Amino acid sequence: MPSDPPLAEFTAAYAPDDAALAAELLTTATLTPDREAQIDAIATDLITAIRGSEHGLRGVEAMLREFALSTKEGLALMVLAEALLRVPDAATADAFIEDKLGQGDFAHHRIKSDAVLVNASAWALGLSARLVHAGETPQGTLAALTRRIGAPAVRAATRQAMRLIGNHFVLGETIDAALARAQPYAREGSRYSYDMLGEGARTAADAERYYQSYADAITAIGRRAGNAALPARPGISVKLSALHPRFEAISRDRVMRELTPRLLELAQLAKSHDLAFTVDAEEADRLELSLEVFAACFADPSLKGWDGYGLAVQAYQKRAATVIDHVAELARAFDRRMMLRLVKGAYWDTEIKRTQERGLADYPVFTRKAMTDLNYLHCARKLLALRPLLFPQFASHNALTVATILAEAGDGDGYEFQRLHGMGEALYGRLLADHPQAVCRIYAPVGGHRDLLAYLVRRLLENGANSSFVAQAGDDSVPITELLARPATLIGHPENARNSAIPLPRDLYQPQRINSRGIEFGDRSALAALLGDIEGARRPLPTVASTSPEQAAATVTAARKGFESWSRTSGDHRAAILQRAGDLLEQRRGELIALLQDEGGKTLDDGVAEVREAVDYCRYYASEGRRLFGEPQALPGPTGERNTLALRGRGVFVAISPWNFPLAIFLGQITAGLMAGNAVVAKPAEQTPVIAEVAVRLLHEAGVPPAALHLVQGDGRIGAALVEQRDIAGVVFTGSTEVARAINRTLAAKDGPIVPLIAETGGINAMIVDATALPEQVADDVIASAFRSAGQRCSALRLLCVQDDVADRVIAMIAGAARELTIGDPRDPATHVGPVIDAEAKTRLDTHIATMKRQAQLHFAGTAPASGNFVAPHIFELNRASELTEEVFGPILHVVRYKAAQFDDLLDDIATTGYALTLGVQSRIDDTIARVIARLPTGNVYVNRNIIGAVVGVQPFGGSGLSGTGPKAGGPHYLPRFALEQTVSINTAAAGGNAALLTGSE
Repeated sequence: MPSDPPLAEFTAAYAPDDAALAAELLTTATLTPDREAQIDAIATDLITAIRGSEHGLRGVEAMLREFALSTKEGLALMVLAEALLRVPDAATADAFIEDKLGQGDFAHHRIKSDAVLVNASAWALGLSARLVHAGETPQGTLAALTRRIGAPAVRAATRQAMRLIGNHFVLGETIDAALARAQPYAREGSRYSYDMLGEGARTAADAERYYQSYADAITAIGRRAGNAALPARPGISVKLSALHPRFEAISRDRVMRELTPRLLELAQLAKSHDLAFTVDAEEADRLELSLEVFAACFADPSLKGWDGYGLAVQAYQKRAATVIDHVAELARAFDRRMMLRLVKGAYWDTEIKRTQERGLADYPVFTRKAMTDLNYLHCARKLLALRPLLFPQFASHNALTVATILAEAGDGDGYEFQRLHGMGEALYGRLLADHPQAVCRIYAPVGGHRDLLAYLVRRLLENGANSSFVAQAGDDSVPITELLARPATLIGHPENARNSAIPLPRDLYQPQRINSRGIEFGDRSALAALLGDIEGARRPLPTVASTSPEQAAATVTAARKGFESWSRTSGDHRAAILQRAGDLLEQRRGELIALLQDEGGKTLDDGVAEVREAVDYCRYYASEGRRLFGEPQALPGPTGERNTLALRGRGVFVAISPWNFPLAIFLGQITAGLMAGNAVVAKPAEQTPVIAEVAVRLLHEAGVPPAALHLVQGDGRIGAALVEQRDIAGVVFTGSTEVARAINRTLAAKDGPIVPLIAETGGINAMIVDATALPEQVADDVIASAFRSAGQRCSALRLLCVQDDVADRVIAMIAGAARELTIGDPRDPATHVGPVIDAEAKTRLDTHIATMKRQAQLHFAGTAPASGNFVAPHIFELNRASELTEEVFGPILHVVRYKAAQFDDLLDDIATTGYALTLGVQSRIDDTIARVIARLPTGNVYVNRNIIGAVVGVQPFGGSGLSGTGPKAGGPHYLPRFALEQTVSINTAAAGGNAALLTGSE
């Protein structure tokens, strides 16, 4: 028996050029005049049906029209829908309702729609808004409402409005309820595909629960499927990220080993019932991994003879057409038909932001909606041409898209349309009435209201935006001719393919500076190239000799001499040197990451991020330096006088940097001092001397004179010897609070000039999570904040404060997510948590863990490799925040619970620590966020995101109190602290009178 053919690997550029793609797509978009007229006629009829009073928008589409996202009411409604139903306690629900209803004008909102859903929801929201008056505090509001109607009535009215929306978007809270609701329509010939709602798995328990939910649903659907044959059989969609807690490119081997068998089991179960089984699309960075899992499952011999296996493809991804070709080749290789669901894509905003954050060369998705529409039609034609090898399923609520496909398909055989449950009823009602040969499948979400929330908001964003067809089709003021404009016409020429308002990631910070270059680990070719560069540059670490105290003193003297010439170098020339240094850092990324891994214990992800941060420092300070150290600033004054203000270097700056960011912080301190015109003596941490030597050589190569930049090596005694030198003009330090105090005392005790200390020290960094926060987002952000870099960041999360009402679920999810982290060799791309810096740090952390096991409740204890300086993540629960009195510099998270009524007490406990470096707030209540920010003078506050990874020039970094002196590194006030200010006032009238005044007189 011949063996199955080998699987072809998917290869395509991660983010091809928009103009090149547009040139290709525009050539395939030309149709005959007769075909264009046919499309116009069909589309006009569909739009007329949508706008007709008898067949108008209903359900969620009516809500989108009534409360557009361009209005305050629409935005408030979206946030309410996303979070309210998961809030368990009355106090938080009341505060949340007041906060959101206060942002719109529901009380005076005039209802335009006659839809029952809109009337009921708007009435409930309007009733609540009239009871909640602007300016009232939550406490005052509740007291007033209790006297008038009672707080429960407000909560009930608003929750009911949210449930009304939810009920129109979800077919049933359970699969049995959904099947029962669908049964009458199924008897009439309607096809259904069921989507089991839920976020991606964060824990193994999540993945098992989702797996069981899919298995149960397949069995239940199969029992009621009837006698129809594929493709008319019902179907189910499966999300790969729901079946594995680490569905990511760097965990590829683990995913293939653990996820593929689970997907195959579900596919085999679906085959046994002859159901349609669709693997859902994921984000762009997961596409290649998704296709590999998809293909490995498809190739299994147990699925032979079954045509129900399928894939969803997103047309907003530039690789969509290539994916279709790849899937078609797979189907040919195994001589088996496959279903393919074409969608436009629902996570466009996330893809844009993620690409910008990662500093990629280009976007994997189109930045203009017209390009997505154009690509959708291109992919549709490709799919129609691939019948019967592929069975196309076209998911769209756009009348022009539907009309084009209908006109080009030729007949109703071999394809189907799809719409979301609760949407597109008027459009497809008219379509099926006028074209009986057409077929439409209903894509039906199934799940509880809590699971519905995130899905609902995504649909609101996708279809409620002003540019969406759904929003425009329901607006009678938009001419039908405008809705009939072809995507190719809107684009016109290839050079118009990009959205000019969305810069390429490299140009994100222009005109100030170029963004640092990152990498997408989900781009297999880019990852392989980077790993090759790293391995090719890896060398044994040399031994570095320590500097003696006498040598340190001599170095300061030499630097003082170097200062004289360097300080006279123009600011523009100094900036150009830093620009060259940034370019060199990018060119030698592989070598630097290898050093960061071998000497600093950095994982691949952390190594890439640190090189990027170092590059950003060079470019940002160069840009700021040109602004601050160019021509003197003219100041106002009386006629006949010229007043200017200029900045100039102070002298010799000592830069003492830590081991946790041995490249980025080391270079950030040095480049700031140099840009301000100072000579710099740099003293890196004793644990990372080689990285420092390579970095200093690079700066010298970029053009920094050796006389202006000196390197000394050694432990804390060498740093102390430098600080004691009389000739130093300033100290910049990043490290522990205790050492910063010692430096401050030494500087204060010296005679001579008073010199500045710029210090960034540690913190007992907290994150506050209330009941409105999304648990999955909290888990992601806590895992990154507490355990990335093995917890060895100044900004790392040390203290998690969770509202008691949701604490059990949130803590369990975080503990489960921590269990899925891979601890080990930082040179392995699959490693999430590497070693701590040295044996001394490990001993200190192990001692703290032992103490906590005696004094606190243990929620999670990871398992670390037996050899090496590894400390596994741990989670302990304390009784109150004040019990954590010092920074614990490692992967140890401390958790406390708080009651909503004791929120102010919690803020007091955080404030009394004296630290103020980083703080996180996870809440959907703007008033809560504002209260936290006003009460705590923390240097960096992060809302609804992780609290690490401050970006230069975007989130300037530094704290106050026990966490530092300021100003913030990577911010607009940093460089002036390294400089002296000099004002020059010249009496220009003293030399022969005020000629300018006399010349201008009448």
